[in-house]
Amino acid sequence: MQKLTSLSVSDTTPRRLKARQSASLALPSAGEPLNPMSLSEAKPCRHWRTEIHPAIEQEWGNPRVPVVDAEGKALMPCTPAKARILIKQGKAKPRWNKIGMFYIQLKHKVEPKNQILGVGVDPGSKYEAISVVGRRDTVLNTMLEAVDWVKKALEQRRRMRRARRYRKTRRRACRGDNRHPKGRVPPSTKARWDVKLRVIRQLKRMLPISHVVVEDIKAITKKASKGWNADFSPIEVGKQYFYSTLKAMSLEVTTKSGKETKAFRDNLGLKKIRNKSKPVFESQCVDSWCLASMATGARHPTTRSLYYLVPLRWHRRQLHRLEPGKGGVRRRYGGTISLGLKKGALVKNVEYGLCYVGGNLKNRFSLHDLKTGKRITQNAKRDSFKILTKMPFRIQFLPTLKGRISLVV
Repeated sequence: MQKLTSLSVSDTTPRRLKARQSASLALPSAGEPLNPMSLSEAKPCRHWRTEIHPAIEQEWGNPRVPVVDAEGKALMPCTPAKARILIKQGKAKPRWNKIGMFYIQLKHKVEPKNQILGVGVDPGSKYEAISVVGRRDTVLNTMLEAVDWVKKALEQRRRMRRARRYRKTRRRACRGDNRHPKGRVPPSTKARWDVKLRVIRQLKRMLPISHVVVEDIKAITKKASKGWNADFSPIEVGKQYFYSTLKAMSLEVTTKSGKETKAFRDNLGLKKIRNKSKPVFESQCVDSWCLASMATGARHPTTRSLYYLVPLRWHRRQLHRLEPGKGGVRRRYGGTISLGLKKGALVKNVEYGLCYVGGNLKNRFSLHDLKTGKRITQNAKRDSFKILTKMPFRIQFLPTLKGRISLVV
């Protein structure tokens, strides 16, 4: 009879359970750094457990942990239990990428024997989804909020620039012959697609991704309808910019229609809910998973946990406030640097725990909550926190417990 190890599911004595609960997890769980939500905050129900552990059955499963070798080459991901063993034995060290996702880096060089990994991209107007799927296992699911503030920000900047031309202040000279080149991507459209490109670039650095399947967005043009065609032209220009950039990254790009995605989803018996804003697998990630599995051949999702990303917004190139203060003085406003530190830097404060850097006031820093983005304090000293990494997103890891119930608070 084979001897049971400490990671065996059948080894469930009280002593072993207590030892396993105190063990460190390689995968960021609900109580670990990059997830500000703790399981104690969840509403009690008969299905949820007090801790996510790698010994949970693969059917409910955890996302796979990405792996890179000593030279930074992406390898096939491993299970959280294997990642924890490698870290404990000193063969690997934990790492976080620039969007806050966890992976491990081996301390030796490995000859890669990679299999096919596909990325499914489901674009949307408010919420979008990106999934990475292999031939059998689901590596990770990502749901992110779309960038929708660029157009209004540019309009506001134009009004401010024109108003400054009538005042005695620094200004940009008027450019009467300001014509845009042919094929230019509008800033608001480019910002939307750049967010997805930024996520895929970071995923490609830690995963051997080879295929990208995108749900194609088609804009129907009409004859003698200049306004109608002009409104839809940014969509066509934006997606062509997205496809060409992916191909420049040496990725094989395939497009699928919405009808094909629905037919594939119904064939596998997967359901999609109507509430698109709910951060669960069935709202957005189910379609991105179907798109990725079309390239890899996976038959069912092995995990329904997901990362929820919110792009951080910074006010750039704004010289001052719109309204003057006392004495008619308009104080400086905007920028991406606070007293020499990059805004959005993930820090660990001695009093408030994990948070990120915002603005500054009188040589003190503002710290913001990772989950809500609300300001916790604006009186933090530089020696009261430690810088961990720089992130352009707010990120949460939302695990799915046994019973397919997501912890959403």
